[in-house]
Amino acid sequence: MSEFFEGVSKIEFGGPECDDALSFKWYDAEGEVEGIPMRQHLRFAACYWHTMRNTLGDPFGAGTARMPWDDGTESLENASRRVGAFFEFLSKIGIDRYCFHDRDVAPAGESIEETHDNLNQIVAVLEGHQRTHDVRLLWGTACLFDHPRYVHGAATSPSVDVFAHAASQVRRAIDATHRLGGEGYVFWGGREGYDTLLNTDMPRELKHLAAFLRMAVAYKREIGFEGAFYLEPKPKEPTTHQYDFDAATCLNFLREHELLDEFSLNIETNHATLAGHSIEHELHVAAAAGALGSIDANMGHPQLGWDTDHFPTDLYVTTAVMRVVLQMGGFETGGLNFDAKRRRGSFEPVDLFHAHIAGMDAFARGLLIAAEIRKDGRLDQMLHDRYASWDGALGRSIEAGEATLESLESHAMQSGEPALQSGREELLHALVNQFVGGSSGAARR
Repeated sequence: MSEFFEGVSKIEFGGPECDDALSFKWYDAEGEVEGIPMRQHLRFAACYWHTMRNTLGDPFGAGTARMPWDDGTESLENASRRVGAFFEFLSKIGIDRYCFHDRDVAPAGESIEETHDNLNQIVAVLEGHQRTHDVRLLWGTACLFDHPRYVHGAATSPSVDVFAHAASQVRRAIDATHRLGGEGYVFWGGREGYDTLLNTDMPRELKHLAAFLRMAVAYKREIGFEGAFYLEPKPKEPTTHQYDFDAATCLNFLREHELLDEFSLNIETNHATLAGHSIEHELHVAAAAGALGSIDANMGHPQLGWDTDHFPTDLYVTTAVMRVVLQMGGFETGGLNFDAKRRRGSFEPVDLFHAHIAGMDAFARGLLIAAEIRKDGRLDQMLHDRYASWDGALGRSIEAGEATLESLESHAMQSGEPALQSGREELLHALVNQFVGGSSGAARR
């Protein structure tokens, strides 16, 4: 019998007609889509912070979450117990990857040395559970935004001493990720930005951030860590403006500081929304640069203008995401990490299962729909046809850099007024609706 999730057995695939709430309707882990198992396409991961540590509090009320694995202390004993509960959850939900911040899993100590020792002890516990449950670490990261010392930033702090503390913390978080066989490591600038430019030397802070990342790259090589390094864009909150505003901003920063070969991006749906973009836009920007590394799978609320981290249940969103993932040939080191939290009213432990089942089924169905759209071919053909004029001699010469303004003017004079074609936007939406609203085919075993 389960110690923490009593009454919950391993979640199985029941199919669309199954009426058992604790079953998958669309996620068939070993079912194949385009010849590849769903498990491999989706590479689901659970985040430690929301799953095990989020009390479901908000600015207007205390936490409601019932967490029988947590006695509320910052002891190592309590931290170890949380790990056991987490891996029990992973085993039952059928997720074989996870992500964590250093302070999620291990408490801070009274000194830097004690803090590092705490992390090392809990990493040993994680290591044992990974072997027992056949689970891998998708990526690790350092929490450089919660402690009061990071009130003005970490790598972009005006204090060089704070910068040094952040460097020490990141070094040890990379060590922990390396020891656990992590497939990647994320840099998210929770407070790397500004509240007002009146007290901010922005060019200097950006140089410091680049120096920090270069040191991390050097350390990665020194210890032989072969995982990917990711930057995670977010435009604001808690700062007024963050330096990792969106995918394009991050890519420009990496190019400017000659770091693009060392980093790719971890894109989050809710962060894209805060930046005024769709997740589809952000993924296309990253993928076009060959820099789409991993995805935080969540969504915002259309009536709420902050980072609400809802579980992803919108089939249009999950279909759009999986179309991009399939188009780029799938993940290499990244995956779909559920950086999502239950709603404050969903406070029972079993709600963790309901929430993840909803997200996993939404992405499984999105994968099936995306594969059907690809197989049908009409969307791809319409996109190809729209740019058909560029496949001729003139278009090829422009794209090869051989045309000149003079040669193009001569062509324009000879060809006359261009014939315009409709973009067929409504037709395209109707075509997508045909697949999203239809009965998507099941994965093949």
